[in-house]
Amino acid sequence: MDSLTNDRSGRVRTLARLAPLTFLLALAVSQPARAEGEDAKKILKAMSDYVTGQKHVVLKYDVDIEVITPELEKLQFNSSGEAALHRPDKLRVTRTGGYTDIELVYDGKTATVLGKHSNTFAQLKLPGSLDQMIDRLRAEHNIEMPGADLLLSNMYDELVAGVIEAKHIGHGVVDGVECEHLAFRNQETDWQLWVELGATPIPRKYVITSKTLAAAPQYTLRIKSWDTSTEPDAKSFTFAAPQGAKSIEFTALADVGELPAPAEAQKE
Repeated sequence: MDSLTNDRSGRVRTLARLAPLTFLLALAVSQPARAEGEDAKKILKAMSDYVTGQKHVVLKYDVDIEVITPELEKLQFNSSGEAALHRPDKLRVTRTGGYTDIELVYDGKTATVLGKHSNTFAQLKLPGSLDQMIDRLRAEHNIEMPGADLLLSNMYDELVAGVIEAKHIGHGVVDGVECEHLAFRNQETDWQLWVELGATPIPRKYVITSKTLAAAPQYTLRIKSWDTSTEPDAKSFTFAAPQGAKSIEFTALADVGELPAPAEAQKE
C-alpha cells in the first residue's frame, strides 16, 4: 500500500512539474496560429480597402468550375470574360464559355442580361447601388457574377462573415505576379486568396472549395489584368439591343449558367 501511495505521489509531483511546461508548449503553438490569423485578416483588409477605394476598374478574368456527376466523376468547365465597373452604380460584365455567351449591363437603374447564343435579353428595374443589384439578382433570380463578392463595397465584412479559421500561408506566384497566399475556413467551405504584393494589393486568384459535397469541387477565379487608370466610356453602361434580339421575362432566361444542361451520358 505504501509503495502504491508513493508511486501515485511521484506521478502527481511529476505532472505538477510538467504542467507549466505543457502550458508553455500549448501557448507556443497557439500564439503563431493567432498571429497567422490576424496577419491574414490584416492583408485581406488592406486588399479590401484598396479595391473598394477604386472609383473605376477594368479587368479580364478566367473561371474554372468543377462539378461532380452522380457517378462521382469530377468534371471542370471553363470560361473567360471582362468587367468594367464605375462606383457606385455602373457595371458591365461578359462571360464566354463553351456553353454560354452572356453580358450583363447595369446603369444604376436597370439590369439587363443578354444571352448572345439565343439573342434574347431580359431587363429588370433595380434602382440603387451595385451591392443592391448584385444581392437582388442572387436572391430573386439565382444569377451569380464571377467573383461578385470582390466587387461589393463592404467586401471585407462579406468575406470574413462566418470565418472560423484564417491563415497566412506565405508567398505564391500567380501568372508571374508575386502574391500573399491566404487561406480561410467556414463551416461549409474553405477558400483561398492570392493578393498581389506591393502598392496595389489586388486579388489575383480566388478559390472556393465545397466541403459538403463528395470529392470537394472547387470554383476558381483568376484575374488576368486589372486597370484603374483607364476610365470606362459612359456608353459601356448603356445597353443597346443587337439587331433581331428578342425581349423576354427574367424567368425565361436560358443559357446563362456556367454549366451545360444536364445530358444523359453516352454509353458504348
